Amino acid sequence: MLTASETLADGVAALKTLLGRFLADFADEDRTRTADHLPNHVIWTLGHAALYLNRAAERLDGQPLPASDFVTGDGHGGNPQQYDTEAIAFDSKPGVAASAYPTLARGRAIFEAACDRLSAAVRAAKPKQLQQNVPWVGTEIPLYALVLRLVFHCGFHAGQIADLRRALGLGRVIR
Repeated sequence: MLTASETLADGVAALKTLLGRFLADFADEDRTRTADHLPNHVIWTLGHAALYLNRAAERLDGQPLPASDFVTGDGHGGNPQQYDTEAIAFDSKPGVAASAYPTLARGRAIFEAACDRLSAAVRAAKPKQLQQNVPWVGTEIPLYALVLRLVFHCGFHAGQIADLRRALGLGRVIR
């Protein structure tokens, strides 16, 4: 029988497949495309989700954001290898300059690494640690609830990618 932390960790690990399936048919050329009333492009979404998965992992493993994946900039963008944290943070406005974002393959790798990191941190956590309250978006929340919230957060953004797919004529993923 799985422990609660193993169940949470498996849920986070599953995000790679669950959100990843909606990336089919996107290419580097259209990773920053948006549609009317759908401002979040796919590469912004991957970075945004990865940022917050890593922020939660920080609260468990005590390690900072991976410098290989993120730079703390001025919100004008990163580069083909790294996200600018300010350009993908809550309330940021996704830009359209592709050069300000990682390539699609790199963005996906950063997202998947964030899933792996949080999954490993949850798996290694003691039950008491997962019950600790941590500050999050102006409130305090138990770490186990934060992990659940982030799985929902990624699901919400997967829905946005599904809407974007339809608007861009990329077709269905789930048949």
